[in-house]
Amino acid sequence: MHNLLDLYPAAVLGAQAPLNLWRGAVAFAAAFLAGAINSVAGGGTLVSFPTLIWLGLGGVTANATSTVAIWPGTVGSTWGYRRELRRAEPRFRWLIVPSLVGGLAGAVLLRWTPTAIFDRLVPFLILFATLLFIVQEPVQRRLGTGKAGTRSAGRWLAGALLFQLAVGLYGGYFGAGIGILMLAALSILGLKDIHEMNSLKVIFAGCVNGIAAVYFIWAGMVYWPDVLIMAIGAIAGGYGGAGAARRVGRTAVRRIVILIGLGMAVSLFLKMK
Repeated sequence: MHNLLDLYPAAVLGAQAPLNLWRGAVAFAAAFLAGAINSVAGGGTLVSFPTLIWLGLGGVTANATSTVAIWPGTVGSTWGYRRELRRAEPRFRWLIVPSLVGGLAGAVLLRWTPTAIFDRLVPFLILFATLLFIVQEPVQRRLGTGKAGTRSAGRWLAGALLFQLAVGLYGGYFGAGIGILMLAALSILGLKDIHEMNSLKVIFAGCVNGIAAVYFIWAGMVYWPDVLIMAIGAIAGGYGGAGAARRVGRTAVRRIVILIGLGMAVSLFLKMK
């Protein structure tokens, strides 16, 4: 089991300077951008999580803090997609169950991962999530939806439940890239409207991250000064920022996420040497 130094590294226990205007502004901006990106393209964790590491938090604490802080943005995103959610087929609600189970299991696994080991995994996780983000659209085109209607709905739903359980496990443990995985799964199931797919993705990701966030709070794994200000930024980004992100364009948003993800992965790999 983690001791206090595992959950709250030196950067949190005293070596880190107190929250100030500059730190608050950086944390708020990262959360706002993450909330906006999550509602439009997914991958917002690739902004919020590396930013917290850059601000001095250890990997486990940064991951737990990012999860708790960004989750409120789901509320704004859900409201923004309320019309699409009304049109969604009832059968997709079953995916909420494996989202919750997998999210909790992944959160427990994170708590039992020593900080030193997780810190060494972080560059690989960020690189994996970024590469997943890069190939999202080609993968979705490859999988396609044209043949989905000829297959057994029950069979494909059962497969989706198992897939979503794996996504939930990964999401509770790290989180970045789960939206991309879910969009691919929904594409296989026959959905073609990207807005409807995004609306369901927001709900499922909200369940994964929500149950993980509850566990992280219960286990005392978060750094609250950053959580409070980032939660406000995430809510604003999830609702208001989504409109700005749409005006900028999906391609521009994707490029921003990719650049941040690759940049942070490279910098952390160099730091390991």
